[in-house]
Amino acid sequence: MSRLSIAPLLTLVIASCLLVRLATAEDEKAGWKPLMDGKTLTGWHGVGDGQWTVEDGAFVGRANNEKLYGLLVSDTTFRDGTVRFKFKCLSGDSGFYIRTIIKEPEKANGLQVQVGRTKSGVGGIYESYGRGWVSKPSDELEASFTKDDQWNEMVIDAQGGNVVVTVNGIKSAELKDDASRPEGHFALQMHAGCVMHVLFKEIEFREGAAK
Repeated sequence: MSRLSIAPLLTLVIASCLLVRLATAEDEKAGWKPLMDGKTLTGWHGVGDGQWTVEDGAFVGRANNEKLYGLLVSDTTFRDGTVRFKFKCLSGDSGFYIRTIIKEPEKANGLQVQVGRTKSGVGGIYESYGRGWVSKPSDELEASFTKDDQWNEMVIDAQGGNVVVTVNGIKSAELKDDASRPEGHFALQMHAGCVMHVLFKEIEFREGAAK
């Protein structure tokens, strides 16, 4: 390859690197903080059955009809703010807990936003060991935003008793003036009693009111 043909390629690579840096700087300016480093489980700990690993920058959960739920729980607790992440559920039934408290041996008490495949209630809000479903999308709405076997983006904005969930840019569930717990851990779930293969990546949190 000649020097003349290499020059445009180098220019494209440099421009791409600059765009990535600018995007990262904008996220930091907007207050978004990563909750995973993409290489280790630092900042999180496992509870219950199944196995959590890090592969290609993602948290990967696998379980095979385990007796106990498998949870990956944040070491830190959180209050008001917005959490966003990408997920892919290849098999099983999963969820993302907000403001949860773990009770032995592996009971995550609090609000769980459903992560799974079409017809599982993806993007709906479920109160574990409490009221059950408190906001669930219709089958038609769920089918309009859920992408099975692909990466999906979920955003959960929790401000006091108000919680809004969007999946791939579409609002999937909402609570207003709810009396749920004001502070707790984030947790990723693998449901007991099924074959699990679920992935989460790019988990970020922005404290305070939505901007």
